[in-house]
Amino acid sequence: MDDSTDRTLDAVGPRLKQLRQGRDITLSDLAAETGISTSTLSRLEAGLRRPTLEQLLPLARAYAVTLDELVDAPETGDPRINLRPITTNDGRTILPLSRRPGGIQAYKFVLPTGRDDAEPELRTHEGYDWAFVLNGRLRLVLGEHDLILEPGEAAEFDTRTPHWFGATSSGPVEFLSLVGKQGERAHVRAAPRRAQGD
Repeated sequence: MDDSTDRTLDAVGPRLKQLRQGRDITLSDLAAETGISTSTLSRLEAGLRRPTLEQLLPLARAYAVTLDELVDAPETGDPRINLRPITTNDGRTILPLSRRPGGIQAYKFVLPTGRDDAEPELRTHEGYDWAFVLNGRLRLVLGEHDLILEPGEAAEFDTRTPHWFGATSSGPVEFLSLVGKQGERAHVRAAPRRAQGD
């Protein structure tokens, strides 16, 4: 094994711990979801044991990330295709899903468990946003509105309206965000109109 592989494998433990804590999951919950014992998960996170592929696959599924993201593998191939997640200091993970000049940009956000009494810092910018909740509950403060969006619900708005996204105390939230330039909106296609007499 070369030094690069050794370094990547040595960094897996802290990465696993960061992912679990960022999603506010206990070792017991993760063990129940993956079928990997609590003691093994603890040793993997502490770096006392190197993971096998049989362990990494269920962990990647549990965290909804690719194997490359799970082990934070070095980039290979075309950089336009290899889009890497960005982790912020407050525990948010932002995964770019598209990278093309102009047009609508797509992102997946994973926000850690929030506080219901959190004071949002509203912001504005040029553009238009369409957000769709995948898992968890998303708190969206939009102007004077304070909304809770459930999985399967979406919101679209002009980003010149003061806004803020956050998770609730019920747990982390995952959502998709499509951001376009001012005046550019997601196109929603309705079901075709039935012909008369149908």
